[in-house]
Amino acid sequence: MGLSQAVKDGQRNARILAWLLPVAVLAAATALGFLGDWGRDALRYDRIAIADGEVWRLVSGHFVHLGWSHLALNSVGFGLICYLVAARFAVWQWLVIGSTVIAGIDLGFWFLQPQLAWYVGMSGLLHGLLAAGTLSGVLARQREFWLIALFLVAKLGYEQWLGPMPGSEGTSGGQVVVVAHLYGAISGIVAALCVRFRKLPAAPI
Repeated sequence: MGLSQAVKDGQRNARILAWLLPVAVLAAATALGFLGDWGRDALRYDRIAIADGEVWRLVSGHFVHLGWSHLALNSVGFGLICYLVAARFAVWQWLVIGSTVIAGIDLGFWFLQPQLAWYVGMSGLLHGLLAAGTLSGVLARQREFWLIALFLVAKLGYEQWLGPMPGSEGTSGGQVVVVAHLYGAISGIVAALCVRFRKLPAAPI
């Protein structure tokens, strides 16, 4: 009885810890939103500023937004992604995947998009997290994840060929850098494969 209760307590604590991560991310992004235009300009991915040594922008740029509508859109997307794929990896694995996705997007911007002056928002990161979780589900032969994979591939294909999804720029309040979604998804896939092939333990949320 004692062991059974200990296991249940451990599972409950793991679920609480797991949900603290997305809550903390959204809380941080919301707090940054209160900094207004000054905060966005000081923290966004800015190629010239990064070249001048402001390397924190490589991370902070993914958590500041064009405005409240942009933040709300990304927050809803983040919540949906957590609901769909959060259980695919343990909390610390998601931290590794998220860090890899951010690094992959930044590398793509720096070396493949030299004309991109600046960028803000979590959309690239969100596509990476969704891609990682979806791939894990597909490799586990869970059929519902094939539907998510088809949707993600179709969305990325549409954006690369035709541009932003209809209504996305109006909702976010500015130009959508769709290549960030592609770089994020590719980086998420790479990260998920590395985690899976190293056979790291997973704790479902």
